Amino acid sequence: MIDLYTWGTSNGRKASIMLEECGLPYHTHPIDIGKGDQFKPEFVAINPNSKIPAIVDSEGPEGKPFTLFESGAILVYLAGKTGKFLPASVSGKYIALQWLMFQMGGIGPIFGQVHHFLRSAKEKVPYAIERFGKENRRLYGVLDGRLGEVPFLAGEYSIADIATYPWVLRHEWQQVDLNEFPNVKRWFDTISARPAVQRGIRVPS
Repeated sequence: MIDLYTWGTSNGRKASIMLEECGLPYHTHPIDIGKGDQFKPEFVAINPNSKIPAIVDSEGPEGKPFTLFESGAILVYLAGKTGKFLPASVSGKYIALQWLMFQMGGIGPIFGQVHHFLRSAKEKVPYAIERFGKENRRLYGVLDGRLGEVPFLAGEYSIADIATYPWVLRHEWQQVDLNEFPNVKRWFDTISARPAVQRGIRVPS
């Protein structure tokens, strides 16, 4: 059994979608980040960085409980545990990891800043809105170019798609019309139709 510590954010949904896709049994522990649950000592003991998601696998790789945080690391771990959603070929594996890192280093941080300055900032900051908004659209263009070549980011459905999808799910928060990026829209609609994805995005609610 895997214990999942999460909340309904883009990063949190990566882990729950992956668990649903892999068919692994798990128990959800909601960490209400709006109330500061992530700073409680019991959660800090699991993730000293006070971020969701985190997991504790009672059947870890050495036969004992294994704790892991950082959403990208969790996806790689679960792919290794199940042999799913990471291409079998060496080149395919690294292509998937390449696009996973693209999400972790680009899409996540930039889309997150767009969300903050458009939705949460206490005052409007035009410079930040313009700066991060332009980079947001540039990243959508990179995705659209790649998805014009292949059906999924690594060619086949993988952890790279599972990592990226929850951020694109919030395209309206970013004031992005997916019709302007037809390849992304095709990819988005395809993934949205997957039953495991539909279940995963409802966690922890």
